[in-house]
Amino acid sequence: MPVSPARKTGTWKMAYADFLTALMAFFLIMWLVSGVSADDRAEIAATFHNKAAKSQTITAVLPDSTASQLVTALTTQSGLANAGDNVILTREADGVRIDLVDSASRPLFDSGSGAFTAEGLALAEATGQALSPFSQTISIEGHTDAFGAAGNAYSNWELSADRANEARRALIMAGLDASRIRAVTGLADTRPLDAGQPHLSANRRVSILVHTND
Repeated sequence: MPVSPARKTGTWKMAYADFLTALMAFFLIMWLVSGVSADDRAEIAATFHNKAAKSQTITAVLPDSTASQLVTALTTQSGLANAGDNVILTREADGVRIDLVDSASRPLFDSGSGAFTAEGLALAEATGQALSPFSQTISIEGHTDAFGAAGNAYSNWELSADRANEARRALIMAGLDASRIRAVTGLADTRPLDAGQPHLSANRRVSILVHTND
């Protein structure tokens, strides 16, 4: 003869105990709330509001997608991706910096001149093509090494300014909207890439800063 399984008669007691515990907790909360003054309730509400605002602020300062999109566009642009050490990308607090730097094996500028070589012009145009779909403003800086420019009337200040303007023209020719250019500056040899090597060829460069926090 089959034997029926034994019924567990104590299960309802556990469920009832859980119900009583929850009910007791509810009345305890209601009693505590009823004893809080209106001023205290306002202070508690303000505390939670400030926490929510702080959470929104933290979200706002996370790395923005525009900077990430810029880096992706620049690193996947074939003319820049194959440039090796002649292109340096840097994420900064106020944007993305693109340095087009000279090298002994691949000079980007004619000697003692603000004019691009064919290689330098190709890199500048590739940069302009990569930046043209975006809307952020940019600043352009020209730099030199610590060697003095030939002639007393033409210093590294003029040379670096000519390089910055040469880059400006190349970027516009490549499709960059001229209204996006915020500043064009010649900085001579005041900001070397390596402060300990001011005569380094890489100090001869054009630096393009894309302002992502406008």
